Amino acid sequence: MNGKQKLWLRNTGILVLQAMAQTALATIGTMATFFDVSWKGVVSATLMAGVLAVLGRIAKLRPTDDAGKGEQA
Repeated sequence: MNGKQKLWLRNTGILVLQAMAQTALATIGTMATFFDVSWKGVVSATLMAGVLAVLGRIAKLRPTDDAGKGEQA
């Protein structure tokens, strides 16, 4: 794995964690009280946010040249 791939994975991991944390905060914050929180709903929405963040990052990938130099087309 080259440096660009490691950087992409690191940045994607950070983005995923941020998206999941924001979703969990928003989901919990919309509940009336702590005891009324639907924890299954929080976990479900949080995991979905993580999946969507990864898919969003993949959608933004640019193809590289055939020579393998890593230059963006």
